Amino acid sequence: MDLITDQSLLLFIKRSQAGDQSAFEKLFEAYKPFVMKTTVQYCKRMLEWGHDDELSIGLMAFNSAVYSYDPGRKVPFASYCKVVIVNRLKDYTRSKSKELRVVPLDHEELNTYYEGQIAQDNFHQTTVENERREEMERLEGILADYSIDFEDLVDVSPKHRDSRKTLLQAARKLAHTDELWDFLTNRKQLPLNELEKACGIRRKTLERGRKFIIASAVIMANLDQFIHLGSYVNFK
Repeated sequence: MDLITDQSLLLFIKRSQAGDQSAFEKLFEAYKPFVMKTTVQYCKRMLEWGHDDELSIGLMAFNSAVYSYDPGRKVPFASYCKVVIVNRLKDYTRSKSKELRVVPLDHEELNTYYEGQIAQDNFHQTTVENERREEMERLEGILADYSIDFEDLVDVSPKHRDSRKTLLQAARKLAHTDELWDFLTNRKQLPLNELEKACGIRRKTLERGRKFIIASAVIMANLDQFIHLGSYVNFK
């Protein structure tokens, strides 16, 4: 089961919250790789199921996220789940650090430690770069359906903060309103008239910012698929 593309996601969550163990187990299996990725990104090192406590913490956090998730808040489940996992890992790290005794390391141990840290950092950096490249390729493929490429985005991206804020407001409305989103994805066109009425932004402004609005809306509507690219967009 895909994360965000599976239209049955909310149904599985609601069934899990109602006590359906079978529905929860399906969610668990679908999101287990996501829990691994999120935990590895936080710990900045390779982890192994059944060996590292952090993964157990991540799974418990996932369990908590499923039963506390509120679809009415309009936050994608994967984004909410990631926040819950990271916060739980932070709590675990703080509690663990209080229990550890500080033991002086000799020169050889220090070298080994630093080499290990460098290896972890390199692994994390490589992972992030690969994921970011995959996100760029994924976004490029989606935008091709709208006759938009990255060179277009560089040229049309708003240079002024107010203009950017206005277009992001339109993108947010587009991404989070079912009727507008369905119009966009089905017809591959921006619903200019409907969007103008929905957000109160002039049609000419929407037309000029069409490509930027569509690209931003695609990211906003699929934050779990664009974790890194989403961090470059100010949604507030």
